[in-house]
Amino acid sequence: MTSKPSNPKDIVGTRKAPMSTVSAAVMAEVGVAMLEGAAKYGRHNYRAVGVRASVYYDATLRHLFSWWEGENIDPDSGMSHITKAIASLFVLRDAMIQGKLTDDRAPCSRDFYAALNTAAGAILDRHTDKNPRHYTIADSLAMTEHAAREDDARRIADSNQEAA
Repeated sequence: MTSKPSNPKDIVGTRKAPMSTVSAAVMAEVGVAMLEGAAKYGRHNYRAVGVRASVYYDATLRHLFSWWEGENIDPDSGMSHITKAIASLFVLRDAMIQGKLTDDRAPCSRDFYAALNTAAGAILDRHTDKNPRHYTIADSLAMTEHAAREDDARRIADSNQEAA
């Protein structure tokens, strides 16, 4: 970041936590998600009573997995699963900062992941000569639309046979 030499506040302000780097739209969505929690459990209850790491880890992953599997909106809240995951992480991180986190994570398995990452790299190295097609959610949507068209065609054919 650059500062204006004519304004001493610029020199001081540009060296502080930059709030302008955070999306205001996402922050507003997270605010609404946090409002839902406040309406259910009380505002900042997690600061008063604390939280277990596993509860918020689980909630975050459930929202991320639902989104990853093609469900964009959480049916319970009507909000984006991504926003709900961020809200879970906000609570988790705030509890850590406030000293209100019960750390019930499983024992570490760092060596396991290092070996797994090495194995993944070796697989990719063995298959550098291939160029497979990687499917995306767009393919799922296309297949769903195709199946719906086939169902419609079957219904029309069945109704035409019944009429004949």
